[in-house]
Amino acid sequence: MDYNTIEMDKKQRFYQVYNNLPLNLREEVVIIVNNEPITWKVAKLEIDENTKIGEEILDKLELLKII
Repeated sequence: MDYNTIEMDKKQRFYQVYNNLPLNLREEVVIIVNNEPITWKVAKLEIDENTKIGEEILDKLELLKII
């Protein structure tokens, strides 16, 4: 399994959790990255755009067993 496959698996788990969230919870802070609160919506935008912060968000959410 290569790195891209692992990242896709994290993304798929994130999207599965995100899609099952009630709409009002998507505005809630899910994680702190670089001392900045990140909401579910912002996390999705970063992950959609494959940014470095998006990768960090996925890693932290996995570590915390949120995804």
